[in-house]
Amino acid sequence: MRIGYQYIGLIVVGLAAICWGLPAAHRLKPPFDIGAALAVLVGLIIAVMGFLLTCIPRFF
Repeated sequence: MRIGYQYIGLIVVGLAAICWGLPAAHRLKPPFDIGAALAVLVGLIIAVMGFLLTCIPRFF
């Protein structure tokens, strides 16, 4: 089984977006909390995509 190590950066970026966005969605004022919540969603998608591409290199 081959592991795609080049996609580990996607996991790190996704987790960073999640770690920043969760507290920021509750801390920021109403117009800006939507952006933080979207950052959490995008971070989750990026982290899952990076995990899938790392474990199964030809997944997509």
